Amino acid sequence: MLRGCIVLGAFLVATAALADDPFLRRTAAVEAVQSAGPAVVNVTTERILRQGSPFRGPFADPFFDRFFQDFFEPHAQGSVENLGSGVLIDAAGHVLTNEHVVARATRIQVSFADGREFDATLLGADPNTDVAVLSIDTQEKLPWIKPGTSSDLMVGEPVIAIGNPFGLSHTVTTGVISALERSIRAEDRVYHGFIQTDASINPGNSGGPLLNAEGKLIGINTAVYNGAQGIGFAIPIDEALEIAARLMSTERLEQTSHGIVGKTVCEPNRRQFVVSTARDSSPAGRAGLKSGDVITAIGGHKVERSLDIELALLGQPVGSELEVEVHRNGQTLPLQLALSPLSRTTPKPALADRSWTTLGLRLAVMDAAEFNRLGTRYRGGLTVLEVRPNSPAAIQGIRRGDVLVGMHVWETVSLENIAYILDRDDLTKLDSVVFYIVRGSDTLFGHLRLAQRTP
Repeated sequence: MLRGCIVLGAFLVATAALADDPFLRRTAAVEAVQSAGPAVVNVTTERILRQGSPFRGPFADPFFDRFFQDFFEPHAQGSVENLGSGVLIDAAGHVLTNEHVVARATRIQVSFADGREFDATLLGADPNTDVAVLSIDTQEKLPWIKPGTSSDLMVGEPVIAIGNPFGLSHTVTTGVISALERSIRAEDRVYHGFIQTDASINPGNSGGPLLNAEGKLIGINTAVYNGAQGIGFAIPIDEALEIAARLMSTERLEQTSHGIVGKTVCEPNRRQFVVSTARDSSPAGRAGLKSGDVITAIGGHKVERSLDIELALLGQPVGSELEVEVHRNGQTLPLQLALSPLSRTTPKPALADRSWTTLGLRLAVMDAAEFNRLGTRYRGGLTVLEVRPNSPAAIQGIRRGDVLVGMHVWETVSLENIAYILDRDDLTKLDSVVFYIVRGSDTLFGHLRLAQRTP
């Protein structure tokens, strides 16, 4: 009898839904867009042009200039606006987008479907993977979408793209996943592991979300295959969030250290962060964290990914204790973690030798007065005193007198950051590290190919 009641109840609900929507217009795609759409932003960047075309980035499209002129009035010579998309991934106003959308921007603005506009700050960007993270500084409540996972994607499943193609804000397109683990080449870079889709992705869609039929964020749209139609690509969300975690590290943004090293393990129905190592001298080691621990919460914030750890610790003052909940051998343990200041001690003398051997650089800290005379947007840097012939630095064209302002995940690099890179256990596995230098009035970047280093 109970089973009959359940069946009858389900029938009545279905009948009522059919009566409200007899033509079944409210599809899964409609539900997904209404749920996730408010968290999608249009990204407009402004940058000063010295010479050359404004759209000669890694995903330049020869037709973009024509469409750009259709929707925007000409700007004064020397500046240009670029268009892209982004998606909010938390309530604190952090936006995930593409590096090529915000590259070399002097001003970034984001706008929501409800008409609100805000200035945004670039927290970090990685040209190797085309991922960037922005921050919106406001006390207003902002819509956001909880990221899903890309670990269980299936070729043929339906997907939805939302973005700002050709200035047409909050455009929705649909399609299917055409292929997984695609590699594409864009000028001098090769990107691996992309999702391929036939959902229409055009210039301006870059940085916007790719959703599955449930409205879950599974990718960041990033590229159009020039000369073809119906072929677009997206960065899998699991990879994008791991990169975002590095870009948003407390060490990089707030000069504090937690010492937690681990990885996110993604499964279709579960994600968890597993500790790999915790040095005894680090805050993590002093808190009692051990290899194999699964961190489930920090300071009351649920932890599923490495990004959750950085978000939980951002803004926490040095010395404050936060409770860390871990699972170990079937038990739940409460531990106490206190952030420590990033070491400001003078680097070991051996650092100069390691930098010379591995990178081919002799570096010195540039004093503030000298750096201010450069008049750049960077906050500090290292002067290149000497470059070793035939070294990775020499091969990349770095010269004596250049100012190294960024390397790897640090936009403002210090000697401590150089030491961290050179002390990595997996240094030999890194194919390259990105670097930025200031030379005269120009900012240049490239990749130090560590695999080519000479003794």
